[in-house]
Amino acid sequence: MRKTVVFDLDGTLLYTLEDLKDAVNYALRTKNLAEHDLTEMRRFFGNGIRYAFEQAEPGLSDEAYTELIRLFKAYYAEHSMDNTAPYAGILPLMQTLAERGYRMSIVSNKVDEAVKSLTKHFFGDYVTVAIGNREDIRRKPAPDTVIAALKELGVPKEDAVYIGDSEVDLATARAAEIPCITVLWGFREKDFLKEQGADCFAERPEEIPGILETID
Repeated sequence: MRKTVVFDLDGTLLYTLEDLKDAVNYALRTKNLAEHDLTEMRRFFGNGIRYAFEQAEPGLSDEAYTELIRLFKAYYAEHSMDNTAPYAGILPLMQTLAERGYRMSIVSNKVDEAVKSLTKHFFGDYVTVAIGNREDIRRKPAPDTVIAALKELGVPKEDAVYIGDSEVDLATARAAEIPCITVLWGFREKDFLKEQGADCFAERPEEIPGILETID
């Protein structure tokens, strides 16, 4: 049985959408660009902040996107925990997995500093390896963050299962050649995820330990 879990962060472990929305809208508003509501923002996230701005305001120059990202980072650094919290059942899930001897890590396309800070704040009792978006590693769906996390944990990919909520997570798990459990409380709908090839779902965190036991 596989005893290592690689978690996505936003939409899987943490409800972060409100704070992400506010930070994106702050940057857009600062540059006199149109803001977006929560429903729209849900579709924008999962593939990095540059992608989110490209969805929010298509067709800008590289320089304009760089400035929006700068504004986003400055605001988000001060407001990343205004409304952010673990989804219901996540902390009990982590406690259960820890008691059963699972090793846990987090990989995300969120900025590395924010990933490490949020992980330490919310999950420091359970997760010691957290890797986000940084210049020396390709972001998801490339497998690099997963490979780096497994290397840091000292386990082979044959011991690992990926858990995420989006099509990016599905593609990341495929690239890393590990099974994927797709959660249904995050940023994407089940029908869309099925179209992307998802075939193993968890509707609630408490289902995950049982699902893990069925994965070879």
